[in-house]
Amino acid sequence: MPGENLSRDEARARAELLSVEGYDVFLDLRSAVGDAPDGPRTFRSLTTIRFRAARPGASAFADLIAPSVTSVTLNGRELDPAKVFDGSRIALEDLAADNVLVVDAQCAYSRTGEGMHRFVDPEDGEVYLYTQYEPADSRRVFANFEQPDLKAPFVFEALAPEGWTVWSNGAGGQESDGVWRFAPTEPISTYITCVVAGPYHYVTDSYTRTLDDGRTLDIPLGAMCRKGLARHFDADDIFLITKQGLDFFHDNFDFPYPFGKYDQAFVPEYNLGAMENPGLVTFREEYIYRGKVTQAAYERRANVILHEMAHMWFGDLVTMVWWDDLWLKESFADFMGSFSLAEATRFTNSWVTFANNRKAWAYRADQLPSTHPITADIRDLEDAKLNFDGITYAKGASVLKQLVAYVGREDFLEGARRYFKRHAYGNTRLGDLLSVLEEVSGRDMSAWSRSWLQTAGVNSLTPVVTYDANRRVTELAVIQEAAPSHPELRPHRVAVGLYRSEGGALVRYARAEVDVEGPRTVVSELAGAERPDLILVNDDDLTYCKIRFDEGSLSTLRAHLGDMTDPLARALCWSALWSLTRDALMPARDFVALVLAHAGRESDIGVLQMLHAWARSALTHYATPQWRAEGGPLLSAGALHELRLAEPGSEHQLTWARFFAATAVSGSDFQLLEGLLAGTAKIDGLDVDQELRWALLEPLAAHGVVDEAAIDAELARDDTASGKRHHVRCLAARPSAAVKAQAWAQVVESDTLSNALVEATISGFDQASQRELTAPYAPKYFEVIERIWAERSIQIGMDVVKGLFPGLQGDEATLRATDAWLAAHQDAAPALRRLVLEARDDLARTLRGQACDAAAASAA
Repeated sequence: MPGENLSRDEARARAELLSVEGYDVFLDLRSAVGDAPDGPRTFRSLTTIRFRAARPGASAFADLIAPSVTSVTLNGRELDPAKVFDGSRIALEDLAADNVLVVDAQCAYSRTGEGMHRFVDPEDGEVYLYTQYEPADSRRVFANFEQPDLKAPFVFEALAPEGWTVWSNGAGGQESDGVWRFAPTEPISTYITCVVAGPYHYVTDSYTRTLDDGRTLDIPLGAMCRKGLARHFDADDIFLITKQGLDFFHDNFDFPYPFGKYDQAFVPEYNLGAMENPGLVTFREEYIYRGKVTQAAYERRANVILHEMAHMWFGDLVTMVWWDDLWLKESFADFMGSFSLAEATRFTNSWVTFANNRKAWAYRADQLPSTHPITADIRDLEDAKLNFDGITYAKGASVLKQLVAYVGREDFLEGARRYFKRHAYGNTRLGDLLSVLEEVSGRDMSAWSRSWLQTAGVNSLTPVVTYDANRRVTELAVIQEAAPSHPELRPHRVAVGLYRSEGGALVRYARAEVDVEGPRTVVSELAGAERPDLILVNDDDLTYCKIRFDEGSLSTLRAHLGDMTDPLARALCWSALWSLTRDALMPARDFVALVLAHAGRESDIGVLQMLHAWARSALTHYATPQWRAEGGPLLSAGALHELRLAEPGSEHQLTWARFFAATAVSGSDFQLLEGLLAGTAKIDGLDVDQELRWALLEPLAAHGVVDEAAIDAELARDDTASGKRHHVRCLAARPSAAVKAQAWAQVVESDTLSNALVEATISGFDQASQRELTAPYAPKYFEVIERIWAERSIQIGMDVVKGLFPGLQGDEATLRATDAWLAAHQDAAPALRRLVLEARDDLARTLRGQACDAAAASAA
């Protein structure tokens, strides 16, 4: 048997043979507490599966990853676990038409965030459990048929330690015999089943709505977190967004929420942002804020809440057949998150965040060598794990935004309504969605689908303009280009905006929408317009493309970007300038200069945070090594200047404070950070709470200003799970060869760290100011990654392979070493090669950016 992986062909063959009628799953979780055993800590998992076989006498297999199996019974026949269980599959021979499989196993608790994750709170010693499965880790908790198109109802039961509460997808409670029992679910896929257990702090509310037919829909609401976070838990705001989302989706989907209750669990050491388990959505607990944060943080959390809620329909009610069509749920949820956020909540500028943040993720992913069509070719589970990426989420959502412009908002929503009703509790492919959109819009969706869903790559749109003697537009054309590797030119519905300076503000005075087709499209409506200072292609962000500028527009932005009054247009310009920098068409030092000149006037806090991240990236990756020594102090001085100018107590002040800490390089910078920590320095209105304290301490640790004792003392102030992660990161950040050796060994040579502490250690290890210290680990990286990939779970393997790639070396030698590894490991796991290829592409982009920056220095 081929091990833990599962291929698309195997899944297709099994789905043709089997149909599942139901699962009964019993979990004994009492072993979660108490002394640690000699071997892995395990729990009993007893599963009964009722299923039919289309061909009696045929063979199949069930999925299970467990340290041991006590017994396997098929149709009353005892099977020898030693013969039928190989560690990941249970062989099932001579099936009947109607079958009952009973598997009694000892499954392992997880420390990697996959399967049944077990967390011990360092603050109070309490133990917390939760499950996380996507794409295929429910088999670590109970025996099943682990593929999305074998849906079935589930009944969960559990025993738990005294004083605990247990939750699952269905409503339930503890009965007189001490067993927690839960109502049967609707037919759902294995990967969205869920169990949460422990002494969680739990808050309740309810949502009531009168449906169009007069019935009343009552949805019990719950929200939970660890007891140690209860004092920070703003459940009222979580419930507010939840109710606003339920209103929006019921107003637009015409299909009542189908899964009974709606619990939301904020859990520790979570690998993802959240997971759409019906009736029991799980989130990373970092969305509970321990200190002051900006409105951008609350907007991110609200977007995630609504993204997961959209999945109740797109993904849970109607599910893709196989992971090829992962976009059918993720693209829709990403789009609907921003759509509902803008229309149903206080975050009315969510499309600005989408344009500046989510699409940046998509543009990066779409230019990697691993880019793929939105409808991807997913051969197996390893492929599936890596395709939760910027293409599947953000590019897909961007294309759906374009689709709404193409077919119209009401037709799009009517198509969704028909899709839900036609395929409720079933599985679909691309054609199922296209057929309903064709029905409601009357448009042929096949050409649109071929261009946007079935090809990869991003187009660039550039304005080319001529003027007459009276300073009026003679002709304005949009030039569409594509990379040679992905030469597809697509139909784009775009707005072209003309801007000019008026009274110190850069404002739009003309706008035209046009369908861009082929390599050159004339915008005839703008002929005769007065000469603009700036031409913005894709104004209002209607399509998915890289925006380019003519020389006159670029000159205007260098001088007047901060004068632009419209926040979306301003965000689009910033995004386009960053794209130019990443594409080695703008020197990194020029982008940093733009940030220093104009970021202080940015009103949108989310955009400002992105500018800070981009400026640091420009300095770290794309500037020449020689200019970094000059650019670093410029950034930190600019950050401190804006920090002192910011309104006391404002979120802008907090954002500039964090940016100043991240860019601090000089003795005076460090002295101020130390003073803020000690209370001997003060900036009016700046509340140095615990989370900000860690942000100030990390650069001091990374530059060797504070020692281990100071870091330990901070942990004593904040001896919590969050404090522990910060502590580990700061310890690994210290500029010492011995520290780096210890951090490397903890991650590479040992698997005792949890997923969260692996992430924290890698983050501390990899410091831009410590290239010489980490240089010896570049050759070691290529020696160990194949072993890491083979020995660790895929999540930890991904974290290590991506996180420890020596990209910060930023030199030709590292590029050659990467190429040598790729050439020598043609037969390595495809998912591992993909990660290395992506890292190699980032490194090559770094070198091109440095060459562009060097050319600018030579020309100066």
